[in-house]
Amino acid sequence: MLFMVVGAGLVTAALIWTYSQYSASSSSPDLSPAVTEDNYPQIERVIAADAKRGFDQGAAVFVDVRDLEEFEQAHIPGAISIPVYEVASRTGELDPEDWIITY
Repeated sequence: MLFMVVGAGLVTAALIWTYSQYSASSSSPDLSPAVTEDNYPQIERVIAADAKRGFDQGAAVFVDVRDLEEFEQAHIPGAISIPVYEVASRTGELDPEDWIITY
């Protein structure tokens, strides 16, 4: 289940980051995900606007699954770093009742 969330989160986080980087811009960024729902139909998708709302309201827990070096360069404020190769061994750190968005 967590791996499904990780996949969805990767797409969602990329969209959130893109949205946050360009939200003040007058031009609209291309927020089309590289992965389509056809690829992983069992994963519930989160649209960027909902993820951004979750971030703004503190309702979502963002998990950055990139390598620690990439996390240290830049990440969503308040995000938790759990590199993708550590997800299986660190799932106990996450509350399954939380709205977890991975990227």
